[in-house]
Amino acid sequence: MLQRLLPLAAALVVVGCGNPNAGASKGPAALRKVAPNELRAPADFAGITDTRERSRALFLEASRVLMHPRCVNCHPNGDVPHQGMNMQLHDPPAVRGPDNHGVVGMECTSCHQDRNQELTRVPGAPQWHLAPLEMAWVGKSAREICEQMKDPKRNGGKTLAEIVEHNTHDALVGWGWHPGADREPVPGTQPQFGAIVAAWAETGAECPAEGARP
Repeated sequence: MLQRLLPLAAALVVVGCGNPNAGASKGPAALRKVAPNELRAPADFAGITDTRERSRALFLEASRVLMHPRCVNCHPNGDVPHQGMNMQLHDPPAVRGPDNHGVVGMECTSCHQDRNQELTRVPGAPQWHLAPLEMAWVGKSAREICEQMKDPKRNGGKTLAEIVEHNTHDALVGWGWHPGADREPVPGTQPQFGAIVAAWAETGAECPAEGARP
């Protein structure tokens, strides 16, 4: 009797009987590790087969740039710009003004030129100004920023294609990778960031869950 049962037991082991993990579907492959100053490429997300989940993961990668102080400082939730990695209020005192370019006699371009000033360490880029108040990012989560970016009422009336173009080629956005002096740049490069934003838009522009972090 025992001799007849042994082949059956062996067969059950081969097909995984009794193993709760046998045949279980595997989750997406873990994303490759990158240094804090690097960005992943869209291809790194190919293992996430659910398109909506991949879109959410792509936005979280983009938020490593969007939520960096280099970017958030110019998206204040009040009338005063922020500066530095600890996002302190602008010193000397400066205010938004009626068109986000400062007030008469103290426009942003009174100090900030179209390029960084090496000797004075004053940062600069073309069209230096604050983002409109409806585009405030200070204190916002990745999901809140995502919803904001998709909303034409809060993104300057831009389509998704225009958002991709803006993030890929705008010179003021590009300053984040070339902040001058000893300032920490945002991760990756502007073309890499543009590719991530484009891949997010192409996969449905889904927003991550509240509380999700890159």
